[in-house]
Amino acid sequence: MKGASARISPRRREVLDVLRAASGPLGVAEAAERLGVHPNTVRFHLETLVEQGLVVPEVLEPCGPGRPRTVYAPRPGMDRGGTRRYQMLARMLLGQLATTGPDARSTVVEAGEAWGRSLADQSSPASERPTAAESVSRLVGLLNDLGFDPAASTSAGEEGGAPSLIRLRHCPFLELAEEHGQLVCPLHLALMQGALAEMSAPLTVTDLEPFAEPDVCLAHLAPAPQ
Repeated sequence: MKGASARISPRRREVLDVLRAASGPLGVAEAAERLGVHPNTVRFHLETLVEQGLVVPEVLEPCGPGRPRTVYAPRPGMDRGGTRRYQMLARMLLGQLATTGPDARSTVVEAGEAWGRSLADQSSPASERPTAAESVSRLVGLLNDLGFDPAASTSAGEEGGAPSLIRLRHCPFLELAEEHGQLVCPLHLALMQGALAEMSAPLTVTDLEPFAEPDVCLAHLAPAPQ
């Protein structure tokens, strides 16, 4: 689907609603009559809805003399432009997980590591073991794709070599981290550790400091255990 009905204009939404309310496919003239507008207006909106994947056209061959006629019907299935409540779902699941006690942390760590390995495997398969600098660069790219706005740097007083810190300047799960940080932050840490392990990187993330600064979380890097 190239577009979503949540992004269509009010007039286009009216055209789509007319098609959904009809007992069968409608032609341009029929839809225009029901809306009380010019057929050319409806034709323009129908063509856009077809491009967005929300409407399906069908060409009907005439029973006798005449030209083929195109009719339109909404694409079968639930409206994908409706309201989403993914954050509510995440809160429900995290809240329930938090009630399981000590097992909750091990569960999210296991899940984070698995996701980190999966994302690293998808994003940058490598035939050779990367250097420390290459590993950090690949991890930063992965975190950037996830929305963490990362920036690699060295600790105060350090010079040269691979970065030893990754500054996470945005949290894509900020409200969840504020409410369930005891689960969300370990998941982030495990995700980074899993990604580096999948790369066979010579370093790992040893610690994640949530909100080490008001607008930054710090991921600390160190050589991976041999």
